[in-house]
Amino acid sequence: MVIKVYIASSSGSTAIKKQQQDVLGFLEANKIEFEEKDIAANEENRKWMRENVPEDSRPASGNPLPPRLFNDSRYLGDYEAFFEARENNAVYAFLGLTAPPGSKVGEPL
Repeated sequence: MVIKVYIASSSGSTAIKKQQQDVLGFLEANKIEFEEKDIAANEENRKWMRENVPEDSRPASGNPLPPRLFNDSRYLGDYEAFFEARENNAVYAFLGLTAPPGSKVGEPL
């Protein structure tokens, strides 16, 4: 199982940049292995992400924006879903991973 984080390296949006940094920083700090997929530099990544975000998770107009998280090809959610899981100490459950022993960010309380 590989966590994939779809990001845009050349986003003009400060909010998107901050969200991407937040997700990547959290994963790195918690030593959670992930692959960073840049949709700005790679058309295949952009196409794959857009095709694999479920219909009910797409914006009303336009294309889905990063960051978007997947476990292999299973869609996990966007930044809001990640943030909510983090606030509820349920990031590992959200990512579909087993929390390491003693982790504060394991299963929901």
